[in-house]
Amino acid sequence: MITLKDIQDARQRIQSIVYETPILQSEQLSKLCGNQLFLKAEHLQKTGSFKIRGASNMVIHAVENGAQHVTTASSGNHGQAVAFVADKYGVPSTIVVPENASQCKINAIIGYNGQVEKCGTTSIERLPRAMQIANEQNGIYIPPYDDPLIMAGQGTVGLEILQQLHNIDAIVVPIGGGGLISGILTAIKETNPAIQIIGVEPALANDTYLSLQNKKITAISATNTIADGLRTNQPGDLTFPVLTKYLDDLVLVSEDEIRMAFSFVLERTKQLIEPSSATTVAAVLYNKLNIQGKNIVTLISGGNVDLENVQGLIVDTAKFSQVNC
Repeated sequence: MITLKDIQDARQRIQSIVYETPILQSEQLSKLCGNQLFLKAEHLQKTGSFKIRGASNMVIHAVENGAQHVTTASSGNHGQAVAFVADKYGVPSTIVVPENASQCKINAIIGYNGQVEKCGTTSIERLPRAMQIANEQNGIYIPPYDDPLIMAGQGTVGLEILQQLHNIDAIVVPIGGGGLISGILTAIKETNPAIQIIGVEPALANDTYLSLQNKKITAISATNTIADGLRTNQPGDLTFPVLTKYLDDLVLVSEDEIRMAFSFVLERTKQLIEPSSATTVAAVLYNKLNIQGKNIVTLISGGNVDLENVQGLIVDTAKFSQVNC
């Protein structure tokens, strides 16, 4: 498993690239849910998501060790981050994306001089292809989540939160492959284990939930959840043991709940966030956590949304009176 020192080392390595993102607040969100709510705004991060943290840590390490080409498999955000860092260091990159990848994310990869290849619709399909390209190009494969350098880089979010806020009771984190939450778990639990870490998955992409229930890694079939950044088929071999050791709870949110949270954040806070990010807000708004009167941080993981899809995500927030907060 990664250690707190790994995360501290990562923070030192990536400090010239990543932003320290702000903590946002909404009085209405806090009032509705009976908690003091904070939003860690990684959607305002460079390349539009937290993924730049892990990607920077591993790509810089690879370049320092002589890498001449990097590849990865990504639904979009990790691919953007890898392409950005590789371009910054003058190294070509190839990003293998799903056939249904968000066009705005593809455009960003191309904008960072990354080569895009489409392959299938699941991580099971695109990961082997990215590894194959790395082998053919004598390059380095940059995993999207299941690697110690990636996990440590993502964990720097946790260190920032600890410095920015005091008296935190809980941090709510979206779960895809588990790289983000495993890094945050390590950073927080090895610093202040009293802080609860609660994971959130879409009910349509509940592979980690099932894996925890079954006490072993459990795969699911392809999913079309609107939270496209969380469409993994199973947790990582390296990330899952960290969750098993440290995670306090994991809750599920529906597609309708994600849409409501997305719409509420857009309407009331004027922040455009990804549906994947909206899962954490949905968990709080719909009282999935069973926590009242506490200081809660929701991790807003990214903000890369196709503008043409925004209308289809918006719902009438007047229905929010039905929410059980």
